[in-house]
Amino acid sequence: MNSDRDTIPVPQPISTGKLIGKYIGGLAPGLIVWVVLIGWLVTLLNNRAEWSEEADRAIVQEWLSEARPFRKTLPELAREYDQTRRLVPLEPNRQVVKRAEIREQIRSMVEPTRIYQGQLPAFPQVYRIEVQFPTIGGSPQGDAETIFWESPLPHSRETSGEMVRNRVQLWVGDQIAIACEYQMHAFNKLQQRQIEQRREALIIAAVLLAATLLAGLFTYRFLRRERQREFALLAGQAEAEYRRRELLEARVQQQEADLQRDELERSLLNQKLEAATLKQMADEAIKSTLEMKSQLFASIGIMAGSYAHNIKNLLVRPNDLLVRCLEIDGLPREQVGMLNEVRTTLGTVTDRLQQILRTVRRDPGDTVMTLIDVAALIRDTAVTWAEMGRDKWKVDITATVPGEPLWVRGDVSHLQQAIENLVFNSRDATFEKRNHLRELARQTAETDPVARKKRLIEAAGWKGAITLRARREAEVVVVEVQDNGVGMTEEVRANCLRSHFTTKRDNAIYSGNSAGMGLGLSFVAMVLEHHHAQLTVESTSGEGTTFRIQFPTSSESVSSDTQNHA
Repeated sequence: MNSDRDTIPVPQPISTGKLIGKYIGGLAPGLIVWVVLIGWLVTLLNNRAEWSEEADRAIVQEWLSEARPFRKTLPELAREYDQTRRLVPLEPNRQVVKRAEIREQIRSMVEPTRIYQGQLPAFPQVYRIEVQFPTIGGSPQGDAETIFWESPLPHSRETSGEMVRNRVQLWVGDQIAIACEYQMHAFNKLQQRQIEQRREALIIAAVLLAATLLAGLFTYRFLRRERQREFALLAGQAEAEYRRRELLEARVQQQEADLQRDELERSLLNQKLEAATLKQMADEAIKSTLEMKSQLFASIGIMAGSYAHNIKNLLVRPNDLLVRCLEIDGLPREQVGMLNEVRTTLGTVTDRLQQILRTVRRDPGDTVMTLIDVAALIRDTAVTWAEMGRDKWKVDITATVPGEPLWVRGDVSHLQQAIENLVFNSRDATFEKRNHLRELARQTAETDPVARKKRLIEAAGWKGAITLRARREAEVVVVEVQDNGVGMTEEVRANCLRSHFTTKRDNAIYSGNSAGMGLGLSFVAMVLEHHHAQLTVESTSGEGTTFRIQFPTSSESVSSDTQNHA
C-alpha cells in the first residue's frame, strides 16, 4: 500500500561553504579552550618571574614602616617632624632635635645590613634612604626639605656583579615620602631563576603539545560525529515532510477557527461601538442640560437684576425727600434722629441691591476665587437676617463660630448666596412645621373648646430655630446650617439637590416668598461643586434638617491663617 511515508524525498547536497562554516562552528569551542590554556600558562610564567621582585618590595616596605630600633617607627618620627615644622616654626632647636632623631633612626636601621653585608643573604643591601617633606606655605625655608642617608660603600654593578639596584617608595599621609634604594639577590640567584624559567618553558611546550594532540583528537571525533549527524538529518527530513503535511491540515482547521473567532470579535466590537455612541449621546445630553441650566440661571439673574434695578430707582425719590426734610430748620431732635435712621436704612438697602446686581449678572460657574474667612461670613449672615427672622419669620437665627478665622478659597458672592439659600430653605421648613402643628391642633379630638383653643395657641406660638456653625476638623473647614423644621423623608432627601425638584410648588403658604421653583438647593450644589466642597444632608421627618458643607483647605489658606495668628 502506497502512502506519503513510502515516498522519501531525495535530500539536496549541502554546499561547500555551508559545510566549512558548520565545521568551523563546531571546532570553535575546542580552539577557544586551547587559546585560553596557552594564555593562562604564559600569564602564570610571567607572574612567577615577577613574584620574587614584588615580594622583595613588600619586604622592604614592611621593614621601612614597622622597624623600631627604639620606641617609634620611621613614619612616626617623620610625621612628628612635619608637625613641628608646621605647628612650631619658631622653635629651631626642637626641629634640629627631631631631624637628628630621624637621622639616628635611619642609621640604626641600615647599620646592621652594612656591617654584615654578604653574610646575611635575606637582608637587603641598602644604598640610600631619604625622607622628603613638602614645602610649607609662608615658611622661611620656602623649599621642600629632604633628610637622607647614603651608604659609603661602593655599589656599582660592574664591581659587585649584582643586579641593577631597585627603588621602593612609602608614603606617610598625603605629602611625606620615604624612598629606599636597595638590592637583595645575587648573580647566582639570577642564574637559578633563568634555569627555572627554561625548565618551565619546556614544561609549557610539553603541555602545549599534549593540548594540540587533544585538539586533533577532538577534531577527528567532531568530523565523524558530523557525518553521522548528516545521515540522521537525511532520514529526519523524510519524516519531517510527512509531519509537515499533517501540520498543514491542522493549520487549515486552525484558520477556519480563527475566522469564526474574528467574526465573534467583530460583533463584540460593533456592540462596544454602539455602547460608546450611546455614551457619547448621553454626554452630549448632559452637556446640553448643563447649558440649559446655565441659561436658566442667566435668565433668572436678568430677571432678578431687573427687579433689583427697579427697586433701586424707586428708592431715589424717598432718599431725596429725606434729604429735604432734614434740611428744614426747627425739627424736633427725635424726628431728626428717626429721619436719619430711615436714611441709613435706605442706604443699606441700596448697597444690598447693588451687591445683588453685581451677583446675579454672573453665572455660578464664573467664580472669582479669593481667600474668604468663613467664620466672618457665617457671623455676618446671622447678623443680617437675625432681626427679620425674629420680627417677621418668628425664627431665631444664631451663629456659633470660633474666634479665629477659618480661611478657604472661594467666591465670596457665590458662597454668600449659597449659605443664604440654605438659611431660606431652613426658614421655609420652619414655616411648614408651624402649619403642620396648626393642622394637628385643628384636627384634635378635643371636645373642650378651651383645651382646643389652648392647643391652637401653642401651635401658633411655636418658634423655629436656625443655627449656623463653622469649625475646623483636621484638614477641612466644616459649615453647618441646622433647623428644627418639618424635616425630609428619605425620598425627598435623595432628590432635594436636583434641579426643579420641590415640595412647595403651588402651595399658597409660600406665596410671596419666591418658593416653589426647585432651584435653591440645586444652585447651592452647583456653587459648592465649583468650590470642590462636599455637601451632605442629614434629615429626619418631623425633627429637622442639617446641611453640612466640607471645604478643603489649601496651603495658601493655612499660611494666611498662621500669619493672622502671629
